[in-house]
Amino acid sequence: MELQRLITIVLVWSLCLLDTHQIGGTSDSDHCEAGNSTTEVVTDYKVERVAREFIVKFAGWYTDTARHGYITAALHAKHGENFKIVERDNPMAGLPSDFDVVAFDDDQTVGESVALLSRHPLVKSVSQQRMVTRFLRTVDNVEDEIVDYFEDSEDSEDEEDTPCAECKSSWLNGRRSLSLGTAFWHNTGRHTSRKLLRSVPRQITSILQADVLWEMGVTGAGVKVAVFDTGLSKTHPHFKRVKERTNWTNEKTLEDGLGHGTFVAGVIASSKECLGFAPDAELHIYRVFTNNQVSYTSWFLDAFNYAIMKKIHVLNLSIGGPDFMDQPFVDKVWELTANHIIMVSAIGNDGPLYGTLNNPADQMDVIGVGGINFEDQIARFSSRGMTTWELPGGYGRLKPDIVTYGSAVRGSNLKKGCRQLSGTSVASPVVAGAVTLLYSGVLHRGGVINPASMKQALIASARRLPGVGMFEQGAGKLDLLRTYQTLSTYTPQVSLSPSYVDTTECQYFWPYCTQPLYHTSLPTVINVTILNGMGVSGWVVGSPSYHPYTPHMGHYLDISVTHSQQIWPWAGWLAVQVKVKGEAREFEGVAQGHLEITVQSPGEGEGLVSTVKLPIRVKIIPPPPRHRRILWDQYHNLRYPPGYFPRDNLRMKNDPLDWNGDHIHTNFRELYQHLRAQGFYVEVMGVPLTCVDMSQYGTLMIVDPEEEFFPEELSKLRRDVDSGLSLVVFADWYNTTVMKKVRFYDENTRLWWVPDTGGANVPALNDLLAGWGIALGDTVLDGEISLGSHDAQFSSGSPLVRFPPDGVVITPQLRDQGREVLGGSNDLTVKLPVLGLYQTRASSTGGRVVVYGDSNCIDGAHLTKPCYWLVDAVLEYTSAGHLPQLLRDNAGPPIKPAEILPARMVENQLHRYSKVLEYNIGNVFSVKQLPVCPELEFLPHKPLNTSQPTSLAQVQRLLSVGGEMDLPVRPGQDRILSDGIEVDWLGSSDTSPSPGLSWSLVYIFSGLCLASYLTYRYCASKYSYRLRRRPNRLARLISAVDF
Repeated sequence: MELQRLITIVLVWSLCLLDTHQIGGTSDSDHCEAGNSTTEVVTDYKVERVAREFIVKFAGWYTDTARHGYITAALHAKHGENFKIVERDNPMAGLPSDFDVVAFDDDQTVGESVALLSRHPLVKSVSQQRMVTRFLRTVDNVEDEIVDYFEDSEDSEDEEDTPCAECKSSWLNGRRSLSLGTAFWHNTGRHTSRKLLRSVPRQITSILQADVLWEMGVTGAGVKVAVFDTGLSKTHPHFKRVKERTNWTNEKTLEDGLGHGTFVAGVIASSKECLGFAPDAELHIYRVFTNNQVSYTSWFLDAFNYAIMKKIHVLNLSIGGPDFMDQPFVDKVWELTANHIIMVSAIGNDGPLYGTLNNPADQMDVIGVGGINFEDQIARFSSRGMTTWELPGGYGRLKPDIVTYGSAVRGSNLKKGCRQLSGTSVASPVVAGAVTLLYSGVLHRGGVINPASMKQALIASARRLPGVGMFEQGAGKLDLLRTYQTLSTYTPQVSLSPSYVDTTECQYFWPYCTQPLYHTSLPTVINVTILNGMGVSGWVVGSPSYHPYTPHMGHYLDISVTHSQQIWPWAGWLAVQVKVKGEAREFEGVAQGHLEITVQSPGEGEGLVSTVKLPIRVKIIPPPPRHRRILWDQYHNLRYPPGYFPRDNLRMKNDPLDWNGDHIHTNFRELYQHLRAQGFYVEVMGVPLTCVDMSQYGTLMIVDPEEEFFPEELSKLRRDVDSGLSLVVFADWYNTTVMKKVRFYDENTRLWWVPDTGGANVPALNDLLAGWGIALGDTVLDGEISLGSHDAQFSSGSPLVRFPPDGVVITPQLRDQGREVLGGSNDLTVKLPVLGLYQTRASSTGGRVVVYGDSNCIDGAHLTKPCYWLVDAVLEYTSAGHLPQLLRDNAGPPIKPAEILPARMVENQLHRYSKVLEYNIGNVFSVKQLPVCPELEFLPHKPLNTSQPTSLAQVQRLLSVGGEMDLPVRPGQDRILSDGIEVDWLGSSDTSPSPGLSWSLVYIFSGLCLASYLTYRYCASKYSYRLRRRPNRLARLISAVDF
């Protein structure tokens, strides 16, 4: 029996040794179980305006003396010495720059001073200095979800008291301009975290096969990579080429007191333990956060300027926020990439909601990175597209650009050793490290490698994740080796993202693939990014051309194209609008063709010229009946930025800004999917109501509008409803006293600002509904609505205060949330009508009007208890004229009309951002001239007698200077280069052999087996020992051992 145990133990030990070698070395910290801790320390961000400090941006780079002279000349005559130019105490001190920070002594003269500075001919802009504060909070762990966010900032002694310090993940990736520093919008904690209960790979570099390039001598040498974060210790053992550490904060230290900067630098360039991608790269560490977790916009601008002067090649920025109109920051990012700096940035941790992309990762010239887990699934925390710059008039662009591993990635710990973190701020340095490594392998190609060509290669080489939409994964998962092959043979050219349009390909082309096109529908808009690898600037030559494929009914399509006049820096846009011709009214099938566009960039002789095709495949059906067609009003939705538009749910105090676009494909995505599942066809209106033929639609949905209405729109809508159009309105809260409660300090006038509207523009809605005797009030209601077996959450909504007596109203019992916000402590229970349904009487064919006081139950940003059952009931009424029994049974008595309706806020600034208002002072306002309805100019057809392959995804390839180059392939890894096999996180697949073992371990294993056999023979001959065969006992023994 002893011999049996000896042999079994030897075998088990040998297998463990082999397994350890296969996965990688372990440390004590890696044996912690992921589920030990029930809470987790994470950090959040808030942004505050710095009192009386302004960033003065100049039109060029000037010396200290010149800049100070311009500012003094603009201000001295009027305000004397009432201001001070803040002196720099960083490496940019005394060097030419394009901005200064001016501090004023009193609030009274600030507004006038800013105006004087703005009028100076050499001043480009004047904007408020911002302070970013990062603060800690504790959240409970919940299963299955991993949220990045920065790791705890406790010192080492505190970490030693934690039973499993290395198992903790957290750190909030940097977020600028996401929350406002007011007393009302305090943080209440919104992110939870889950621990992984599975094995995770040891080296992120091995998973992406960086070691294959290392064996070729490609290790990052010669590339300068900048890390903008919390700094790095001078004595950290993982780094061998820290070229420069600079401090841009007001603290006199270069050390990382928090740990996030060390982790990011480790993923990029660590040379020990948890390996980075480019261990021989030059690390340039930019410390832009203090140990108190504070940063300023001016610190970033100075650091960016220094990076330009140092000719940095790659820059990682693991921060972001929704403010794509923070112009000094956005302009500086453009300047960085124009100076050939490849910027990699995290796309954000606001998933799974759509329309949550963070800036600057949502910019066309930046490589925006999303996160996946080691099962190749999009991480729940990873932000989703589309971009929302173009809303409400157009449609968003494709982002993220690429995704990679961002869950439980190992990187360098604060002082030594390794740790695991998750989030897009982790995925970003994975790509930044990969880009650094790739760059070092193609340095000999010179200017051919630039921000555009690097992005082109990453996108063209990415591996598509099956069953995932393009607004979640971009081009797909990072493939390091294929990208290296692409860059090694790359020819300067122009490319498109996405590279083709196929409305028959689901799930990738969501939402285009979910609804066919048909005659009389509004144009379908596809916004395509033009990437110009030939140079930092370029232009479209002539006009794009459309080539319909005759065998595939391409002549049934009308194509209109608009594009950016200048492609700078490295990128531009191409807006493609597709309509179905009248001759295809009865056609059902697929139409195909392609667009062709030529781009020219400056160069020798006549410059560089490149032509690219955009294949188009569209599914067409006959027009659906009118009652199944819904028109979604996007034109009257406004969002942050540029104005202060608050969230629709007052309980969401940690994220007060309405920044998701209010689009049917962003935060109302679930509603769109529900409507399509019910057989409705949904079109998006990005023009005034006067520009649409409403006779084609059964229902117009106006949801959470912030914009005003043109008088012509009001009269036309009344006529349309009389002619059979039904109107459904989902409103939100509006109360001027509550609006004053959520005020913030204005950056220019130095006055306290209130929101430009409430959750919705109720006074504008009341103007719209006045013709039917319907109006909403300003009581802010909150609670739960139950009708029969159905219930829904009513969150910060408005009641009906006027409604026709022959209509149907629903009157639930709710709470007065407005009084609660304002400090009321008495009984808050009220019973007010919130839903009204009315059949108009102006004509026998008149439509129906439905008004509901809240949109939160259909808004994915606030969804707790959805009310899609209510949407179904409402659409049954508007489309078929049938009032559901559920609503009939819960109808309340008619309401007494209110005499006074909510008024517009006095001195609000809505006219600054409105497409309708010229100016406004409370309820007195001037309306702009009604815009001319857009007339599309369709491209002439240039038909071709040709066809397209079945899969358009395989067609688009970048041009190369030669054939694909060969890479050294190690045993068991050749399969990874094949497109046809799905690879898991260890790099193995069902069709591949087991990974090879090193000869040293084979010798050790053989020696142990031989020693065991000789020991057995010796004992058997000397003691006449014979092993009794007890198969059941042996089977139980073996089954008890975990091999």
